[in-house]
Amino acid sequence: MKKEIHPKNYRLVAFKDMSNEHVFITKSTVNTKETLTIDGVEYPLFKVEISNTSHPFYTGKMKLVDTAGRVDKFMSKYKKHLDKKSN
Repeated sequence: MKKEIHPKNYRLVAFKDMSNEHVFITKSTVNTKETLTIDGVEYPLFKVEISNTSHPFYTGKMKLVDTAGRVDKFMSKYKKHLDKKSN
């Protein structure tokens, strides 16, 4: 195993699932600009779109997460492609 390749600046960071507001704290080196106070302790905050509490694989529920209109964008592109093929 190679030595000295892992970062040394691990700290506790709050990760917040934006789809269901679930927050969990773990060690990370991720850069953040926001903070979140939990039980009187301030943590750097990193927002995630999906986590194990909202991902269909872990929840068993099929739920479509469309945060930036990506599905609509894809469908409009695909529709244009189909229209060209049918002509």
